[in-house]
Amino acid sequence: MSTAPVEVRAPAEQSEGSRSQVLRWLKSVGEPVQAHEPLIELETDKVTVEVAAPVAGVLMEILKPETAEVAPGDLLGRIARSGTQSPPAERHAGVDAAVTAAAVVGARAGADRGADPTHLSPAVRRLLAERGLSPQQVRGTGPGGRITVDDVLGAADARPADGEAHAAAQPAICAGTHPAVQRVPHSAVRKRIAARMVASLLNTAPHVTTVFEVDMTRVLAHRARHREAFASRGASLTFTAYFVRAAVQAIAVVPHANSRWTDDALEIYQSVNFGIGTATPSGLVVPVLRAAETLDLEQTAREINELARRARAGALQPEEVRGGTFTLSNHGVSGALFAAPIILPAGQAAIVGVGKIEQRVVAVTDSGADHCQIRPRCYATLTIDHRVMDGEQANQFMQVFAARLADWPE
Repeated sequence: MSTAPVEVRAPAEQSEGSRSQVLRWLKSVGEPVQAHEPLIELETDKVTVEVAAPVAGVLMEILKPETAEVAPGDLLGRIARSGTQSPPAERHAGVDAAVTAAAVVGARAGADRGADPTHLSPAVRRLLAERGLSPQQVRGTGPGGRITVDDVLGAADARPADGEAHAAAQPAICAGTHPAVQRVPHSAVRKRIAARMVASLLNTAPHVTTVFEVDMTRVLAHRARHREAFASRGASLTFTAYFVRAAVQAIAVVPHANSRWTDDALEIYQSVNFGIGTATPSGLVVPVLRAAETLDLEQTAREINELARRARAGALQPEEVRGGTFTLSNHGVSGALFAAPIILPAGQAAIVGVGKIEQRVVAVTDSGADHCQIRPRCYATLTIDHRVMDGEQANQFMQVFAARLADWPE
């Protein structure tokens, strides 16, 4: 067997020159590792990725410490194979500055784990930190006693109020000539989201938004009739599934909505990879529902449920948040009537937004007579790249989208 150290490298399958950042090392220099054991967590602009140890041995060197920027394929560290001995200079802190810093990081990660040998997922670690809990305070109900997201949430809800502990957990307050402020450092996710939003709005696509009001009477009636049957088959029938189906039909009429602008030509995608904006403990994530045009309502509902579950658990893989061609933002779930403009994701020509469904008084004409009725309605918006689409095309899209929902078949 070769005694040469084994390199640990960042995944090379990231696309379009994307970069990530070292979130934390799960082992410190000198610690033994098992083959395929999670070794390092990398945070991209959308998900947290675990890099596993390629072989069993001892972590002998860390080349990318915490918060370091990482490009696809970058060398992160080295492992001495089992049965070989790494030189003392590589095993101990104090010889090399990079190893010294990495050892401190690794030691801190090890201290965070405490005496609990159970491996914690990225989502569980984030929730523990956000709620001021240690692993020893949470009883794991997963396989082998593993701590799950639900375990952490349950422990946080059951913990008695402790004003002193709560005050100690608050970020430091900076005093000065200005009013006191609470300083919350930006995460790598938030910084990348901010950069992309600014680039899209100010440097790439001229945004234009059109607003329609949608009658949801027939959708609510359909959902009430079929919700239990769908649930019995493992598909929670959310309104988002209806919005996706209506948008897919509108794209069939206005295919420019499912395209991207390039300097030489407009590229119209032949399949609809539908991004679904999903709120998670670490921020907004947009998992992608692929080939949405091939799915029916039940399949759409089931796939959306699974993507949302994985997103909130921090279990999405990088490929599950790439390749979106059109996006939905259902901000009505948090009570908003509508949002405008919604910033376009890079490489997309349109994004549909749906607001809160509420009972409204509307004027209707029946047998030549006008009268008022109370109906469930919501505002829907379409924000477009004005280089790709004009107002007429945007309005045509929304007419189809609104009509599909208002006339939902029995």
